[in-house]
Amino acid sequence: MRPSVVLQYVLPHRALSRLVYWATRWTWRPWKNFLIRRVVTAYNVDMTEAEQGDPLAYANFNAFFTRALKAGARPLPADAGAIACPADGRISQLGAIADGRIFQAKGQDFSTAELLGDAAAAQPYAQGRFITVYLSPRDYHRVHMPLAGTLRETLHIPGRLFSVAPFAVEAVPRLFARNERLVCHFDGEHGPFVVVLVGAMLVSGVETVWGGVEIPPYANAIVRKDWRGKGIRMDRGQELGRFNMGSTVIVLLPTGNAALDDSLSVQKPVLMGVATGHIAI
Repeated sequence: MRPSVVLQYVLPHRALSRLVYWATRWTWRPWKNFLIRRVVTAYNVDMTEAEQGDPLAYANFNAFFTRALKAGARPLPADAGAIACPADGRISQLGAIADGRIFQAKGQDFSTAELLGDAAAAQPYAQGRFITVYLSPRDYHRVHMPLAGTLRETLHIPGRLFSVAPFAVEAVPRLFARNERLVCHFDGEHGPFVVVLVGAMLVSGVETVWGGVEIPPYANAIVRKDWRGKGIRMDRGQELGRFNMGSTVIVLLPTGNAALDDSLSVQKPVLMGVATGHIAI
């Protein structure tokens, strides 16, 4: 086993993430400017799309990392039935869910029941479709609705914080079903769907537009919240949350009413809003 993989098992995941949480919110100008410059240079971050184009104008590193884009920077497909990509990044995997199992990488898969923390809630997706998008440090870090829908329920599921970089995804069994995550269930106009925001090593938080900061605190047991009757309805393309540092988002689509775009492939760069498939309407 490679040393980088061994470290995934022995490093103190939560302690390191708490440290990053503090470090990325420190407003001391020399510190936050140092971090921002390093990321902009190392990852060739395109600031021309940002609402605030001066990277050093942000109050802290996290504010820069979760920056808003200019209006119109991510147009949505004209086709009302198109499934919009939920985030900028790269396709980690996508395809059919086979008998309730989701492909992670060569030799690795996991069950929808594990991912969602609820076997009954996983049933509608047993033969459905999934899209997994990996966000790197250079990417826009807000997550948007792939379809219009009304929030039904969320589950904050405790777990590890393995890296979600490709080397870890290929080596750590059931990684996405083991990491701390927020599962968001929506009722769409043509069936249910799920958006899962997966935490990762040094990723210090998940935030939603309806609940604010969801992670941290880190959970020791599943935290279930019922949002039915609260009227939280969002249009396709509307922001639903953000990663305070980068990670992975997984979309699950139910059996029978979704087809994915054949032009998509593993590791293909994608932008939020591009069509990833089509829902039967």
